[in-house]
Amino acid sequence: MTLGIVLVINPKNTSSKIAVYKDSKMCFLKTIKYTDEQLAACGSIPGQVEMRKKAILQELKDNDINVNKLQIVVARGGLIKPVKSGVYEVNQLMREDLLKGVMGMHATNLGGIIASDIAALTNARAIIADPVVVDELEDVARISGHPLFERKSVFHALNQKVVARKYAKSISRKYEELNLLVVHAGGGGISVGAHKSGKVIDVNQAFDGDGPFSMERAGTLPTGDLIRLCFSGNYTEQEIHQMITARGGLYAYLGTNNLNTIEKRIIDGDEKASFIMYAMAYQVAKEVGAMCTVLEGKPDAIILSGDLFHQRFFTEHVTRKIEKIAQIAIYPDEDDVDALAMNAIGVMKGEIEVLEYK
Repeated sequence: MTLGIVLVINPKNTSSKIAVYKDSKMCFLKTIKYTDEQLAACGSIPGQVEMRKKAILQELKDNDINVNKLQIVVARGGLIKPVKSGVYEVNQLMREDLLKGVMGMHATNLGGIIASDIAALTNARAIIADPVVVDELEDVARISGHPLFERKSVFHALNQKVVARKYAKSISRKYEELNLLVVHAGGGGISVGAHKSGKVIDVNQAFDGDGPFSMERAGTLPTGDLIRLCFSGNYTEQEIHQMITARGGLYAYLGTNNLNTIEKRIIDGDEKASFIMYAMAYQVAKEVGAMCTVLEGKPDAIILSGDLFHQRFFTEHVTRKIEKIAQIAIYPDEDDVDALAMNAIGVMKGEIEVLEYK
């Protein structure tokens, strides 16, 4: 079956990762990086749209990729209103919600807008798939401990859903028939979700730093100490937010979030690096154990996905602590680009319905 050409766009804080798939196979991959000066000149995240779009179009032109032949432009979904799992057409309402940050402002908000702009240059469709705000939580999972605070579903929905379906297919079962614990440990935060009969009924709020600490996010911190730090007068709100979501975790403890550098330090006998990496594995395993109770102690499998599971030291410590709970499947190479492309290809094959954002 001959399929069309798909452009994948995944905006991150200081870069945009793009890929082109032809007949379901990747034929181009590029990470476009932006300097602090370029980003600052835009004034705000929404102000970055034109700069990022021009850089993407120039990269495609330089590599002889004709945008007029695109069939689908798929982007990482941003902070729109909570939605059920699925693929959504980028419509005017979604564009407005992404631009005003209806659920918050983040670089991923730019994905749908840029996809829509590029698709408008030709006859392509602009879609997003399983944005971070996919919400299937059971009501009891929303209770935090105080009525002023409600737990939200903001996590790696795209990645978790793709690996869960891939695992189900590998054992000739339907995703909707299984109860799974899924861990995604990529370049940002770490999320651990309880998937019951095709829905993520509980998950840590990874986007805001809740749960295990990760390469650059602090994870759940001691509340009293955090309150005192916030009112110490030494930090602004933005600085505290950066500390928790972008300057925490491995970066805070070891001065780097480069896994290759950290792995080399461990191999060379760096005891601090070994201990901190072990502590991260400890917290991930503990979160898996907690989520296991959501499935009444009977998950069909535990799925581990994301770049961190390329790191042998980390993976061995996580698996050693959870291997008696259920069988383990590891998908370390499952990244955002592949996950987005799989959804776009599913749309072209008629296997995935495109939903309307309302």
